[in-house]
Amino acid sequence: MRRSRFFILAMTLLLMFSLFSCAKKPKEPIKVGAILAVTGPASFLGAPEAKTLQMLTDEINAKGGINGQKIDLIIKDSGANPEKAISFAKQLIEEDKVLAIIGPSTSGETMKVKNIAEKGKTILLSCAAAEVIVNPVAKYVFKTPQKDSFAVRKIYQQMKKMGISKIAVVVGNTGFGKAGKAQLEKIAPEYGIKVLISEVYDKKATDLTAVVTKLKAKNPQAVVNWSIVPAQAIVAKNMRQIGMNVPLFQSHGFGNIKYVKAAGAAAEGIIFPAGRLLVADSLPAGNPQKAVLEKYKKDYESKYNEAVSTFGGHAYDAFMILVKAIREAGTDKEKVRDAIENMKGFVGTGGIFNFSPKDHNGLGIDSFDMLTVKNGKFTILKQ
Repeated sequence: MRRSRFFILAMTLLLMFSLFSCAKKPKEPIKVGAILAVTGPASFLGAPEAKTLQMLTDEINAKGGINGQKIDLIIKDSGANPEKAISFAKQLIEEDKVLAIIGPSTSGETMKVKNIAEKGKTILLSCAAAEVIVNPVAKYVFKTPQKDSFAVRKIYQQMKKMGISKIAVVVGNTGFGKAGKAQLEKIAPEYGIKVLISEVYDKKATDLTAVVTKLKAKNPQAVVNWSIVPAQAIVAKNMRQIGMNVPLFQSHGFGNIKYVKAAGAAAEGIIFPAGRLLVADSLPAGNPQKAVLEKYKKDYESKYNEAVSTFGGHAYDAFMILVKAIREAGTDKEKVRDAIENMKGFVGTGGIFNFSPKDHNGLGIDSFDMLTVKNGKFTILKQ
């Protein structure tokens, strides 16, 4: 009788211990990869992107994760090197078994890894802007920056208002520069604009005097520079140094105040299209993006003691879109992919996203405002 009671007691305790252990066992973390140019020539993009992802991951994990699962963020620094990006993409998919990859930072890298993501049936949320990333649509590939064709149209609309019809184009020899050049030349006739000269410079260039001198010889009414590298500041400085005082338009790749600081006084008056993050404080109270923009700006700047940039915003949007999809669909890759593709009305830093099977960017031309540099700061361009 005693043995029977002892046995029952032992089994009861064992069962209770087993149930307790199961109840306390944490859920498996959600692995999310990121390929970003944290260092190197595109670090103005990748560094704030990496900081943003780490900040958001820490914030969500501190609250218990997503549906009880914490995020295991794996950041790979590509240094804007496409070959490294390829290697990291394969590693993240094949070895780390990530649910999704955020990045790369640049268009050239993204174009190198998009087929790897497709083959590996892994969601890729690119932080790069070239339209060719999502046109034609690839099943698992999305991007958060606005389309470069929309940026071109915003620039040309502004030029028409200013009576500009003859321009010079200069671009960096990157995937983003190549894509922008094609769009600038293709769309110009629609707005009655003639491209007098179109030049390409090395992304590592430290002096572009010879290039801008060629532009000046054609007597353009304005110059458009399309790049994401520090040479954006060099173009501005060299233009002013040779006495070329026509308006300088930059692409939406200009959205980091560090470019303005690098160009100094030469940055004054630069015009470019951008999302509203850079001018969040100037938005009216009823703007649907205002609360999101101000919170992200406040959180980032207080944590890192540096100005927020549109590039960090691209990573914010990619991460939070993924988080929303996981909350809705769980961690099944196909269901998460479907949730992203059908996501509507997501308020991000770049605009209000409305994805569809035919649109893996989800932003319209209204996601852009035209900004300018005034007194060393970004401000909305007065019409």
